[in-house]
Amino acid sequence: MNTLLLGVLGGVFTTFLNAVGALPILFLREPSRKVLDVGLGFAAGVMIAASFTSLLLPGIEMGGLLLPLTGFLLGAAFITLTDRVVPHKHEVIGLEGIHTERVKAVTLFALAVTLHNMPEGLAVGVGFSSDRLSDAIALMVAIGLQNIPEGLSIGFSILSATTAKRSKAYLISVLSGAVEIPLAFIGALTASLSTSILPIALGFAAGAMIFVVSDEVIPETHRVGHEKAASYGVILGVLVMVALDVALK
Repeated sequence: MNTLLLGVLGGVFTTFLNAVGALPILFLREPSRKVLDVGLGFAAGVMIAASFTSLLLPGIEMGGLLLPLTGFLLGAAFITLTDRVVPHKHEVIGLEGIHTERVKAVTLFALAVTLHNMPEGLAVGVGFSSDRLSDAIALMVAIGLQNIPEGLSIGFSILSATTAKRSKAYLISVLSGAVEIPLAFIGALTASLSTSILPIALGFAAGAMIFVVSDEVIPETHRVGHEKAASYGVILGVLVMVALDVALK
């Protein structure tokens, strides 16, 4: 029960920071695309480092090599399937999924945010199911921090690509990020059912996050000429995650 509670609280924490990050869309002008790409690069760097320092490597230490790597592949395959089935839209990449032309643009953006946040919620919940509390806290804090620029970027993307008002764009960004709460619960519950499941679950969350970063987040930041700036955002995100991981040991 403590594990499940911690998982849910972790999801609440990361969702709260996503809401904080999206706040400027209520009253500020949209920042430059370059600034948003650097912020998304930072989010990508955090997710990359967290996938290894707080998920995959601890999973290998607990269950050997085979189970976490199997989970890693399953996580990537799960996001691939979800990405192909669920209709959604990215500002630069455009429409993806089934029958996207039948769904309103604002809904497509909301679904895109939800897909991005699914692996993060799972990762937080699974992290708290291990006996590595320091790793779980570092993961929670890092994902929360990267949710700040992510929430900002998503909110302004909804504003610029749809007819939604500022208040509606903010609400959509917050609600789409709130998927991390139930998914953190699901991750914690699944991983706590059996000690043999935990290494697979850790690998699954890592594989899902790495796939999202490689398939969507980084390509989104590299399509309009901001590759170098966005890459330094990735570097900064990795540094922050590694520093948190060491500081909280």
